[in-house]
Amino acid sequence: MTRDYKDTVFLPKTDFPMRAGLPQKEPEMLERWERMEIWKKLRETSKGREKFILHDGPPYANGDIHMGHVLNKVLKDVINRSRQMMGYDANYVPGWDCHGLPIEWKIEEKYRKAGRNKDEVPVNEFRRECREFADHWIDVQREGFKRLGVFGDWERPYLTMDYKSEAVTVAELLKFLMDGSLYKGSKAVMWSVVEKTSLAEAEIEYHDHTSTTIWVRFPVIRTEDPALEGASVVIWTTTPWTIPGNRALAYGEAIDYGVYQVEAVAEGSLAKVGEKLALADALAESVREAAGIESWTKVAQVTKPAGTVCRHPLSDLGYTYEDRLLPADYVTTDQGTGFVHIAPGHGAEDFELGVENGVEVPDTVAEDGLYYPHVPHFAGTHVFKVDGPMIETLTGHGGLLAHGRITHSYPHSWRSKAPLIFRNAPQWFISMEKTGIREKALKAISETAFYPKSGQRRLNGMIENRPDWLLSRQRVWGVPITVFVDKRTGEPLRDEKVNERILEAIQAEGCDAWFGNDAAFFLGDDYSAADYEKASDILDVWFDSGTTHAFCLEMRDDLKWPADLYLEGTDQHRGWFHSSLLESCGTRGRAPYDAVLTHGFILDEKAEKMSKSSGNALGPKDVFGQYGADILRLWVAAADYTEDLRFGPGILKATADSYRRLRNTLRFLLGNLHDFDESERLAPAEMPELDRYLLHRLAVMDRTVREALAVYDFHDVFVALHNFCAIELSSFYFDIRKDVLYCDRPDSIRRRATRTVLDRLYHCLVTWFAPILAFTAEEAWQSRYPDENDSVHLKLFPEVPAEWLDDALAEKWNRIFEIRRVVTGALEVERREKRIGASLQASPVVYLSADDAAKLEDLNMAGLFITSGAAVSTDPAPADAFRLEDVDGVAVSPRRATGAKCGRCWMVLEEVPEEGALCNRCSDAVAVHDAAAA
Repeated sequence: MTRDYKDTVFLPKTDFPMRAGLPQKEPEMLERWERMEIWKKLRETSKGREKFILHDGPPYANGDIHMGHVLNKVLKDVINRSRQMMGYDANYVPGWDCHGLPIEWKIEEKYRKAGRNKDEVPVNEFRRECREFADHWIDVQREGFKRLGVFGDWERPYLTMDYKSEAVTVAELLKFLMDGSLYKGSKAVMWSVVEKTSLAEAEIEYHDHTSTTIWVRFPVIRTEDPALEGASVVIWTTTPWTIPGNRALAYGEAIDYGVYQVEAVAEGSLAKVGEKLALADALAESVREAAGIESWTKVAQVTKPAGTVCRHPLSDLGYTYEDRLLPADYVTTDQGTGFVHIAPGHGAEDFELGVENGVEVPDTVAEDGLYYPHVPHFAGTHVFKVDGPMIETLTGHGGLLAHGRITHSYPHSWRSKAPLIFRNAPQWFISMEKTGIREKALKAISETAFYPKSGQRRLNGMIENRPDWLLSRQRVWGVPITVFVDKRTGEPLRDEKVNERILEAIQAEGCDAWFGNDAAFFLGDDYSAADYEKASDILDVWFDSGTTHAFCLEMRDDLKWPADLYLEGTDQHRGWFHSSLLESCGTRGRAPYDAVLTHGFILDEKAEKMSKSSGNALGPKDVFGQYGADILRLWVAAADYTEDLRFGPGILKATADSYRRLRNTLRFLLGNLHDFDESERLAPAEMPELDRYLLHRLAVMDRTVREALAVYDFHDVFVALHNFCAIELSSFYFDIRKDVLYCDRPDSIRRRATRTVLDRLYHCLVTWFAPILAFTAEEAWQSRYPDENDSVHLKLFPEVPAEWLDDALAEKWNRIFEIRRVVTGALEVERREKRIGASLQASPVVYLSADDAAKLEDLNMAGLFITSGAAVSTDPAPADAFRLEDVDGVAVSPRRATGAKCGRCWMVLEEVPEEGALCNRCSDAVAVHDAAAA
């Protein structure tokens, strides 16, 4: 009876399954990490190391985590884990942004549904509800981030609404007060009439909006240019509601203007035969068509527009203002008439031009979008409902020349989605020039590393041209502007003793102290409360988050200032990166970070924006239940985060396929390292060439991984590791060495060398994968080194000896790799044509040059090609030999192996006496096995 040799073959043994079961295993692993207090162990083992600090940009505490959170937090976690394993102390303190309009808006919605008026609720009661709302979502988001496998000091995060944080934020504000850069001014700012507050640029979105356009006559009443006498200057605007705020007109000094006399008009036209209209020559034809003018004649060229004064078109309704023509470099001939009407209270450029020329800046629109009672004719009308009445009124008083509609990009509130207006209102600002903040910030940008580098140009351009920092918001849920204003002079009070009392109260009670105490409490005996106005506005939340470096990095001994890295989405060039830079440069003279990394946004698989209404918003919870968090982590690492990232079911499936290939690599290693003993280990000098070549490749990979991680290039890390596992290991080294692992006797040099290399591969791959595949790497580590109190995440990347690098050997084996590809191709043809079954049925002849033949000398070619035999010939190759076009000088004649099939290794060899008997190698291995078992 023929013996079954299965028990003598060293088949892989591992409890590391092919099917991952991540949705079930990951929560169990999270519980184990909690039990072993892994974060505490990490901090203990890192003491004394150089710190690497990635300062967390605080997410907003108002909802479940979404895919944008996943991208952001996983990137941060991969960076922190990799730096930790590269020998740093990478302490990560997560934070939350807790103040601001979105939370306040939610509480107001609750009041509205209950029929309550927010303004009738005591301020601190309202603030308490906002705080409770934020607290709830902080807990929800914290659990979501932990489910992703993100390591951090979750028990001690920083919160912008903590009393100590609020006190530091106020202290930072008071620094600007004391150095004179904080001031109160009346400017036209972007305003939400829905939310009744000013908005920062970072809170604004641009969407298509259809506006009413009007062409309006402003009759000339005085001029030094004869050409303009008896004419009307024509303006064009997309904001009819700003006409009540008009106080001047603007023209471009480089623009050619003409006066056109109307000769004939179409039916229904508002133009009048005989009237003279002044406008830019370049836009004359478009105006003529819009106004329904059938013919006109240019009667004069305007040469001296300066000094010209016009009458407001509604002067007989009380708008008795004279409009001067003022030169402005922003006037163009892109569209309109070449003249621009100036409403200083409703536009940034209008405001600046008006102030420069002594033009009145009127208050015409209240915070709710209604015209003030003093506004003639339109008092009490909402600005977004005035287009019809404005057209009717202008027409009735002879001011309207034409009207139309235009769809254009227009600013909207990111929260309410409602269109915004420019509105003049008293606001608090930080000057960009008073203490040189702009220059300091530009210098800091030049000294900061940016990933990608384009972020540097973007932020630089924003700082170069930005106006003074608008700080105030007309809301209550936030850090108050803790300033007193002298009612007589309008100047803010600058007194360190008052500041100390303010800070002491906020440290004890939080910012509620500002709202809950009267002015006298803070002013003390040195000042009369009757002489001062207590500021009622709150700070822009970007100032809150811009000071996180002060109350997080500087207040904790386990962190450092400045941070090594800030990381957020590209929108934070105008948000957190921006405000942190300005705040820090204003108070410390430099950026609070040494490097800035930005990532793109999440799109669906069709490159469209994700939204619930579109039905394409796949959330993290959906993925946790089906695939597990490691698939999300792998997707983040595999993608190019510098661009917008696509995400969806198809991409998830492809990522899961890649994951399986990586997992199977780990499984092969674990299975074939079963019972590996140190006594088996071989020095590289004792190994066959193939194994030394793998050590060389491992050394190259070590350098590749470390260099890519150092510059946050995780996509390159993924590609390198994936290709290394799928091509160089699975399809080459593992494929070749399976026979040695399974069939060689345990003490053979080849098997010991292979197992030594596998051990080195295991330690490198498991630790290299650990920052990305946090759960899978831990599972693979515990599978080999089970210890309830140990973890792969407590390890460092293994030190790979530089002596393993052997470029000459690599060059040789790169050529052998090509030769092998031709042999494999020839055998594929034989299998396809059913001339052989397995490759072990073949014994090919390989035709090579003498140089290539020498490369294969002393190598086990049968093992290299996974055949039963092989021969090399330097003779000319037969015409029908197999070749590959991209590999020169190699041809293969496949031949069937002759002899009998070994009953243990299945090689077909002449030395096997009969089918099922053993070859010499297997006979020796079985004898050793039987002796050991006896």
